[in-house]
Amino acid sequence: MDEKYTTRGERRRKQAEKQKKESKGPKQPKTLLKRIFLTLVTIGIVVLLAGLGTLAYFISDAPKLDESLLKDPVSSKIRDVNGELLAEVGKEKRDYVNYEDIPDLVENAFLATEDSRFYKHNGVDFLRFTSAVMANITSGFGSQGGSTITQQVVKRSYLTPDKTIKRKVQEMWLSIQLERKYTKEEILEMYVNKIWFANNANGILTAAKTYYGKDLDELELHEAAMLVGLPQSPSRYEPYGHPDRAKERRDVVLHLMNKHGYISDEEMKNAQSKSIEDGLKPKDTSQVDTTPYDAFVDLVIEEVQEMGDYNIFTDGLEIYTTIDKDAQEYVFNLLNNDDIISYPNETLQAGITLLDTQTGEIRAIGGGRNTSVKRGWNYATDTKRSPGSTIKPVIDYGPAVEYLNWSTYHQITDEPYAYSDGTPLKNASGRHYGTMTIREALGRSLNIPAVKTLQEVGLDNAKQFTTNLGISFPKEGIVESSAIGGGMEVSTLDLAGAYSAFGNNGIYNKPHTIKKIVLRDKTEIKNKTVSEPVMKDSTAFIISNMLKSVLSESYGTGQLANIPGLPVAGKTGSTNFTPAERAAHNIPSSAVKDSWMAGYTTNYTLTVWAGYNNNSKEDFDYLGESSQRIPKYIFKNIMQYVSNGKQTEDFKQPSSVVKVGIIKGSNPAVKANQYTPSDQITYEYYVKGHEPKQVTTEYTKETEEEKEKEKEKEKESNAPSGVSATYNAESNAINVSWGYPKPEDSPQFEVRVSVDGGASTVLSSTKDMGFTMNGPTPGSTYTFSVVATVNGQSSKPVSASVSIPDGSEEEELIDEDPELEDGSEETPEETNPEQEQPDDVTPPGQENNNPETTPDNPGQNNGNGNGNGNGNSNGNGSNNKPGNQEDDKEDGAVEEETTDSGETDQSQ
Repeated sequence: MDEKYTTRGERRRKQAEKQKKESKGPKQPKTLLKRIFLTLVTIGIVVLLAGLGTLAYFISDAPKLDESLLKDPVSSKIRDVNGELLAEVGKEKRDYVNYEDIPDLVENAFLATEDSRFYKHNGVDFLRFTSAVMANITSGFGSQGGSTITQQVVKRSYLTPDKTIKRKVQEMWLSIQLERKYTKEEILEMYVNKIWFANNANGILTAAKTYYGKDLDELELHEAAMLVGLPQSPSRYEPYGHPDRAKERRDVVLHLMNKHGYISDEEMKNAQSKSIEDGLKPKDTSQVDTTPYDAFVDLVIEEVQEMGDYNIFTDGLEIYTTIDKDAQEYVFNLLNNDDIISYPNETLQAGITLLDTQTGEIRAIGGGRNTSVKRGWNYATDTKRSPGSTIKPVIDYGPAVEYLNWSTYHQITDEPYAYSDGTPLKNASGRHYGTMTIREALGRSLNIPAVKTLQEVGLDNAKQFTTNLGISFPKEGIVESSAIGGGMEVSTLDLAGAYSAFGNNGIYNKPHTIKKIVLRDKTEIKNKTVSEPVMKDSTAFIISNMLKSVLSESYGTGQLANIPGLPVAGKTGSTNFTPAERAAHNIPSSAVKDSWMAGYTTNYTLTVWAGYNNNSKEDFDYLGESSQRIPKYIFKNIMQYVSNGKQTEDFKQPSSVVKVGIIKGSNPAVKANQYTPSDQITYEYYVKGHEPKQVTTEYTKETEEEKEKEKEKEKESNAPSGVSATYNAESNAINVSWGYPKPEDSPQFEVRVSVDGGASTVLSSTKDMGFTMNGPTPGSTYTFSVVATVNGQSSKPVSASVSIPDGSEEEELIDEDPELEDGSEETPEETNPEQEQPDDVTPPGQENNNPETTPDNPGQNNGNGNGNGNGNSNGNGSNNKPGNQEDDKEDGAVEEETTDSGETDQSQ
């Protein structure tokens, strides 16, 4: 029984196993599909996770939104004093346009062409993107772009132009972020200002001006379409080189504008019929040379930075400056060729500053000679040298008038002298001139009176006065040798600022180049210049009047810079080498290190420096006697040029100053009275209330009458005698003869003639006592007068007349009378013969320090008379090269005298 049970159990087990096997047979294919599905899902999840990880990595590696990168650099425009464009400064040529200034025509053209759903998406247009993906699959990756305007802004601001998946993912991500931070209008404004249109045109406004010379609101439909079509491939569709392609692309833009409903069919067809050249400007191939303005632009760049947090290279500023373009070009040309000034060599350098005296506005800057590097060394502003004697009006005589009320006649003695520490002090000439006025002391540029003046003023007063004029002192402060420039260093810009205050009634304006800055949003930032009264108007006038004598008086050191007919004040200056430098480099005693000329009119202030760098110990140059004059020639030519055709007022005497007639040589000063002979009076200027009280008693009415009688007697006694005039019919000539009572006095005789009672003219100036006039006119009456001159004193004229027969009449002697009848004879005109000119003056450029350099002989360009012509010191008053002219020299340069404090005794 057990056996059966076992057998049944086994039988049931086997039966169950059999059924199990039978049930597995039909279900096997289902299980395989399930496995495959599960595997694919697993792979999909892995791929998705990997993709998400990759996307996450791409996004994490994307750059951050940086607002500064969204703003493209916009070049700044620098304009001259008249508002005309002078130069552009910046990396790219770009005119910025705000969204509100973009016309609908231009915006619609961009939307139709670049992103028709711009106002509907959030940075990425997925419909357009899907279409682009399909095109890339069928035609290859990168064959078509689906970028929105927002994506293009991101790409141009943050990413490279590479067509990769990573760049595309980052572009899409940043575009979404950009749309969250900025409005659509702001994004469109970024876009139209970023894109490039070829021909150095960045931004749509620049492109409109480049191709059509128009603002955006002036563009016609076909013109706007051409411009909007360019960014897809600027070089390919550029209208000057590829007009057919440009037209084809333009017409596509017009078609898209019609398709999206921005223009009608008729408007589209009409615009498509236009030639691509219609309205197109000729291509600008000119290269504007801004080199003449570089030195000035350097100052503008620095001043912009001082005015605020502005970047001239990127902020698109409109900078209205003070430059006189014509004057700047003249200064540049004068420095960089030999047409006006003959320079001794190529290495001599010069710096020039030209200001408006009334405002401190810089009109021109001479940054140096033969400069080739932009933003290089500026010899007008960067070079600071000892000013020599040009500092004397600023630190010595100006404070003396301001604080001590000195007059132009104030007496000072030039004599052997020493500094307070005992160091001997010398004039440049090594001579002493005795007691004189400070007018003459300043005119002669004497060192000893200058130091004496500083000592009387006091160092503190002098320092305050000088500092108020914009000139600083070294950390050691002011010392006695500062009176002649010792230890001080200034630029031409510094000195021009100080001098301009004297010409502006004591008002100081800091020199500046900028009037105002206009930002891109049209905000105006005016240059807040301040006019500061730094001295009394009496001081300004008295110093100006004395500085006029420097140029106009025979003792003045600045005669070569004088301009006849122009009221100009000025001062010369020079500095010396140390004894060690002279010995080491074999420098002549007459050579100097620096030469200066500074001066002003009521319109312009001009300062000039000339010298050498001497950075090399082996190559050491100096200014010889003729090169020392170069600043004077530069000054004269520039001042004459800028003043031509412009009215220049003389310095106006203020009510705080009185003009007083003083007895010449009186010390203390004595006022002249009405009987004082004019040749005994000098007219000087005093601060009102400080003029002399004592009036001369030497001259009275009686003494004046007696002196007049004596003069008349002397004239009569010195008059020619026996004047006669006879006609010789045979020779057809008139013979005039006379005698003289004192022939030992070597008189000079002037013979004048009047025909038939007309005006008299000079026939001859002779030492002989006779004169023959040939070819008289028959029937005319000739009246001859003879005047004798001895030691500058002229006699009364003595006359005689003769009538010439009219064919049959005999000659007739009419009159011989030593007295002047009825006052009918003219008084001989006083002559003022020009001073004789030396013949041995070496012209600039022909000096011992540069024997290998021989420039053109500057004396050949003068006017009549080999440089001694009428009016000016060269030619008939014209602007000529320095030639064989007399140099109104300063005292010659001497070696520096070193004081115990280390200061040096500067020459003028």
